[in-house]
Amino acid sequence: MAEAERIIGTPDSAGADDSAASDEAAADGTATPDGSAAPEERPRGRRRILALFVVAVMAYLLDLSSKMLVVAKLEGREPIRVIGDVLRFDAIRNPGAAFGMGEAFTIIFTCIAAAVIVVIIRLARKLYSLPWAIALGLLLGGALGNLTDRIFRSPGVFEGAVVDFIAPAHFAVFNLADSAIVCGGILIVILSFRGLDPDGTVHKD
Repeated sequence: MAEAERIIGTPDSAGADDSAASDEAAADGTATPDGSAAPEERPRGRRRILALFVVAVMAYLLDLSSKMLVVAKLEGREPIRVIGDVLRFDAIRNPGAAFGMGEAFTIIFTCIAAAVIVVIIRLARKLYSLPWAIALGLLLGGALGNLTDRIFRSPGVFEGAVVDFIAPAHFAVFNLADSAIVCGGILIVILSFRGLDPDGTVHKD
């Protein structure tokens, strides 16, 4: 009889073993104190924030270097035909918004760009989604690229004209910062339609 109890275990000993196992699981974070399984640990926000700023820095540096090259080698000269009449590089100064819109509101667009940068930086604290990090990084890098022109280029601080040079046929001239902003915006729309929030949660309407 004693041997059978040792193999099977008495109810009291089984309960004690289960209680000890639950306590141990709760202590190491794999279960809650009531014995139920704990939710899987969410990805660390720091990695997503790092991804955001890496994308932003890359977009910003590409835009800045391309504008410096255009100003030094192309401004004041004949446009360069890249693909026949379909695509050219033609340096122009744009005091308006993206794609040459709103030339009379340079200061307003400068303030909007600065506000977008502040909002993105504040939102980054609650960021747990890699696709959102990439999208916001593109927006941040593009906004910083054009804001740099607004501040440091002529005719003056906060009124500077943006350097544009990508000139497709039958379309407005733009730059890499504009491209980054548009790509980031499109990605945000896609993520919103799929129900993915910046904090990594998925909702369905």
